[in-house]
Amino acid sequence: MSIGVIGAGKWGSALAFALSEKNSVLITSRTPRDLDNFVTLDEILECEYLVITVPAQQIAGWLEENFVFKNQKILVASKGIEATSGKFLNEIYEKYVPDENIAFLSGPSFASEVMQSLPTALVINSSNEKLAQELGGLFPSFIKTYTSDDVTGAEVCGAYKNVIAIAAGICNGLELGNNAAAALISRGLVEMQRFGIAYGAKEESFIGLSGAGDLFLTASSPMSRNFRVGIGLAKGRTQKEILEALGEVAEGIGTAYALQDISAKHGLYLPIAREVYLTLEGKNPHESLKDLLTK
Repeated sequence: MSIGVIGAGKWGSALAFALSEKNSVLITSRTPRDLDNFVTLDEILECEYLVITVPAQQIAGWLEENFVFKNQKILVASKGIEATSGKFLNEIYEKYVPDENIAFLSGPSFASEVMQSLPTALVINSSNEKLAQELGGLFPSFIKTYTSDDVTGAEVCGAYKNVIAIAAGICNGLELGNNAAAALISRGLVEMQRFGIAYGAKEESFIGLSGAGDLFLTASSPMSRNFRVGIGLAKGRTQKEILEALGEVAEGIGTAYALQDISAKHGLYLPIAREVYLTLEGKNPHESLKDLLTK
């Protein structure tokens, strides 16, 4: 099979590596890379299958400027909510790709472990069950795939867990202990489920790989970029300092701002997301965690 991966960061590179077990894989990005399988975007767009890892805060502009639909079958492998519009990724893509041609990847997955061929389980979410099964067949022996038609649930889980991970990183950075961390993560799961159900997501998505699985992974390890953002905030660093140190995109930041706007517009109760937003805006992280854990 001919697969083109768009985005040569850690996650795009990991997926290209994994998919190459069974398939011919090409990769491209805005920044040229010295890779044997690196080609131009025009060449990638001719592939039958596309895996797109362009970050949520950049994807609308990228699609507008670069994308040409040629009946490709597309797997979106990034997560987040656009901060400027409050749109989920499936809402952004619908202008460019019909529902029957697109699926969304979710589940607990650190790129570094995929690059080591360590066992991983993921969910392919699509309104087109045949497409989801077809995409699942492209994955290597060390990645088990499941399918779901709950695109909204996958989108909410994938975006929201990054915000909870920032809160968990703050908790870790403040050395508040495992009891506090467990309380924060479990209440975070309840919060993101409540938010998802308000948008029509299925309850079961939040206790599976897309929800609890991805949340527990992302909110419990410094391997998570968003967790490291929280640690940086706990140490009194600015957003700019944290992102410079990361050298990568942390989707939870933009998503926290998007959730704050959505909450304000629709009157939704999102206490953890709100405290993450306030901390990003300069609130003392000690006060944020105190307010969350004592009220």
